[in-house]
Amino acid sequence: MSGDGRASEGGEEEVRGARRIPGPRGAVDDLDLESVPRPLLPPPGPAAPDGAVPEQSAAEPPGPAAPERAGPEPSGPEDSGPEDPGPEQLAPHPFAPHPATPDQATPEPLMTSAPGTGLSHRVLQALLGAWALSACSAEETAAVEDHLTECAPCADEALRLRDAVGLLHTDGSLDLDPTLRSRVMDGCLGRRPARIPVPEHAAPYDAETARLDALLRDIGDSEWHAPVRLRWFEEEREVSRRTTVAGVIGHLTAVDGLLSAALGLDDPLGRGETPQDPIERTERYWSAAQRPPTRTVREPWRAQSHELIRTASFAGRNVAEASVSYGAFALPLQDALLDRAFECWVHGGDIADAVDYPYQAPAAAHLHRMIDLAARLLPAAVAGRRRAGLAGPAKELVTAGAPGRSVHLEIEGHGGGDWFIALDSPAALGSPERTVAQVALDGVEFCRLAAGHISPVEAAAGQEGDREAIRDVLFATASLSRL
Repeated sequence: MSGDGRASEGGEEEVRGARRIPGPRGAVDDLDLESVPRPLLPPPGPAAPDGAVPEQSAAEPPGPAAPERAGPEPSGPEDSGPEDPGPEQLAPHPFAPHPATPDQATPEPLMTSAPGTGLSHRVLQALLGAWALSACSAEETAAVEDHLTECAPCADEALRLRDAVGLLHTDGSLDLDPTLRSRVMDGCLGRRPARIPVPEHAAPYDAETARLDALLRDIGDSEWHAPVRLRWFEEEREVSRRTTVAGVIGHLTAVDGLLSAALGLDDPLGRGETPQDPIERTERYWSAAQRPPTRTVREPWRAQSHELIRTASFAGRNVAEASVSYGAFALPLQDALLDRAFECWVHGGDIADAVDYPYQAPAAAHLHRMIDLAARLLPAAVAGRRRAGLAGPAKELVTAGAPGRSVHLEIEGHGGGDWFIALDSPAALGSPERTVAQVALDGVEFCRLAAGHISPVEAAAGQEGDREAIRDVLFATASLSRL
């Protein structure tokens, strides 16, 4: 056919002898077996020529005999049809196998045996999983390892299985990285900054409430009644109080209400005259419960924490210095949020110990801010113990803001740093030049001491210098703890 769609003259003569391309072959399910033409075979008998039947492969089982044709036999030349084609003109049957050629190689059997072991390839292949787990006997191990030097597919499979076994024996925790949420949020905010971001001083509280909420979502109903022992220090002795997981969340709700009141939000203890002391608030909240608290305390606590973070974010730096009263003392809102983040982490660890749940320390940046808050509170704590007769007397009084005798507090590891604690007056300035002693502590260990979970005597501290100054700082750190 020419380019304009008309048949070319003489085209039929040119392609008459050319080889035609066969059309598409139908699927087996679409094939009508009755319409398939069958090759004509000569009638059986000794007179049949040898070439009348196509040669079959020796391995092919004999097929069913061709059915006899219906109708009368032709009686003469005038009744006979076209001459029967010879064997070389017969069309191949669509389902006839290709004849085997002499030069085709015979496939190797799948059940070959490894030399010298008597074990087949399939058996050795099935032993690869047990070999990777080191669960084979000595004979099986030797047979498998000999086989791996000769069989490349099995050697590749053995390497993959060994790598998979390495993942099963990890020493790390399977829990999510506690910094995952903050890293994901930082990545999202890096692409699209929040219209109203969470203030830096509220970020630790936001992270720790989220971590504790994730723990609470994972525990069952019965675990909310698991006993929890809260511990803290009063003067020179350790004090404890037994409650439940639900009771701990009630305690956090009651004390967080101090921040809610400072921001003009609803107090969980209700309206009217409410105590400011954390212990008194907790006792009133627990006594107001008509029955032992259950997991229903989680939703009010989480809603309150969300409201605190949202209000602090909208207010920004305008409320960072707002005073939050704790009864015996007061903190700026930015420090009060750090204090509540610290309490949330500590009591989250108490709950995790009660229900056997893994719980890690906060992110290093957040932990550093918590340690910094405790270090800034230590001079006042030392002075308070001195007034109560529990610490040594001041030795060198200086004017406010002047450098005075100091203890070098060296915090190592996670969230570490260096702080200089003034000894003789809260108004004095800690100074490296006036250092009389040095104390070295791990960051998490220092926080456990500040939470009242270990005694000052048990604190694993490296100490050098004035022993009385070191004792005053360690006991003052434990005195920061409370219910």
